[in-house]
This record gives sequence, structure tokens and C-alpha cells, in this order.
Amino acid sequence: MALTNQIVIEKAKELGFDLVGFAKAEPLIDEANHLQQWLNLGYQATMDYMNRNLDKRKDVKSILPEAKSIISLAMNYYTDHKHSNQKDYGKVSKYAWGKDYHLIIWEKLELLEEQLKEIDNQFNSISYVDTGPVMDKAWAVKAGIGWLGKHTNVITREIGSWIFLATLITNQDFDYYETITDHCGSCRACIDACPTKAIVDEYVVDSNKCISFLTIENKGEIGSEFKNNFDNWLFGCDICQDVCPWNNKFSEISREKDFEPLNGTSFNLNEIIEMDELEFKRRYETSPIKRAKLSGLKRNANFLKHSES
Repeated sequence: MALTNQIVIEKAKELGFDLVGFAKAEPLIDEANHLQQWLNLGYQATMDYMNRNLDKRKDVKSILPEAKSIISLAMNYYTDHKHSNQKDYGKVSKYAWGKDYHLIIWEKLELLEEQLKEIDNQFNSISYVDTGPVMDKAWAVKAGIGWLGKHTNVITREIGSWIFLATLITNQDFDYYETITDHCGSCRACIDACPTKAIVDEYVVDSNKCISFLTIENKGEIGSEFKNNFDNWLFGCDICQDVCPWNNKFSEISREKDFEPLNGTSFNLNEIIEMDELEFKRRYETSPIKRAKLSGLKRNANFLKHSES
């Protein structure tokens, strides 16, 4: 049986994906040029991997030579829990409240690819969940999932921007969706709300100033110039999404129960500072927080403790 858009959508939604889009597998000329300009400005900070495999980011046929289509998938991770206002507690980004989304989505992607292969044995694909040399956001925009917001997150008309993206490169043809026009308009809520001024221009984030980068990917110390500007974020930051009018209006609770908080939404800074490796591994074994490692989490906690006015 030949695969159709509707078959893919039905299978994907049965597995828990909320939005599905389709785009022709063609070189991302403008997007690759913008990426190169961003890299030239040093806005990737110490994320050196961003400088590699630019040919694959530009053209997915460098990954799968017979590529014809991109299937872009989005999964809602929003839950309506709140952060603790207790003294000596640091806030954690929503995306890291539950089980590591890579573990969740990889499993669903594998099942989806198996099911599509069963329907059409000529189907071939390679999939990614933001860990490979693929421009997930660019493809989500191309495939009609949403548009790129000024905070550089993809915003959807249906459920806002609290989404994880997955990209499936395939050798099959599909009916392609139209790109959604930008609906940010003159809004500057995310730009004005960023406490470290990391959104240096519309659609441009300087990672060197971004709280998410500084508390997760960053392997060095956090500069003293950010003292008292972290709004008590211990791991990641949601400010630019919290203030987005599209999220305030359209956010829906995720169907995926594994995105519910495993260890709370805010952590006691003193407990983090005193934590040992055994406890860290026990508590965060399946959490995105393990990415920062215990040393990074302790650094963040100490930074927040010493930033108190």
C-alpha cells in the first residue's frame, strides 16, 4: 500500500504526536546562510558542534541521498504546575520536569518508522530528535507546523510553543503543506522580558547571554555580569515562552503523562550543593537535568546563592 499524508498523520497521532507536517526535501539555502551568519558572530558560544556538518544541515540528501520528503513532528509537553516561591529554591525549565523527551520520542519514532515500513516495504527513513545535524526548527516551519518566533522557538497556532520537534527524512513523496506566515507582528514581549538581553535582535539569540545555555550547555563559570539577572533559574529558562501571548491563549495540557514532574518544578539549592554523585544519578537518571552533570548543577546553585541581594 502506498503511504499517504493521512496514514502518516493517523499513525503519528496514535503514538502521541500532536502535529504533523510535510515538506519537500530540498536545500535550506536561506536558513543555512542565516546559520552561517549567526556562527560568524560567535552566538553559538562554546557549542562547537554547531560548526560541524553544515553540509548536512543545509541539504538532507547529504544524510539520505534518496531523500524526497521531510515529515516534521511536534509533541506538546506543557503541564500547568507552578514553580516554588520558597526561599533558596531554584526554578527548572518545564521541558526538564519529566522524563527525558529524547527517550520518549525516540521510542515513538522507532515505532512509527516500523509501522510505516509495514504498510509500504519500500519506505526508508532516518530520524532525529535535535541531536543530529538537522535544522529541526527550519523543517518544522517549512512543513507548516508553525512559524519561528522572535525568541527562535517554533510557535504553533494550535498549542503555542511548548513543543518538542522530531524530523523524519524519507524516500517517499507526499503532499506538501504551505509554510505558515509569521504571526508575531509587532509583539516584543519575549525580547523585552529576557533578563539577560539574550535576544539581541528579532529572531536572533546570543547563546553567550542565554540563561538556558549558561545553566546547561556551558561548561565554564557563569560571569559576574549576570549576578541578580537570573530570576532564580537553576536549570534552563522559560521566560521568553512564559510571556508569549500565543502560549497564554492556546497552551493545552500534554497527553503524555511522562512529562509530568518527576522531582518537582523547583529544587532546594542547599540540597543540590550538598548532593553526591550517587544521589544525583538516582534522582535524575531519566531526566534531562543529567545533561548539566552534578558539577554544573552545583555551579548553578552556588551562583544563585551568591547572587542574592
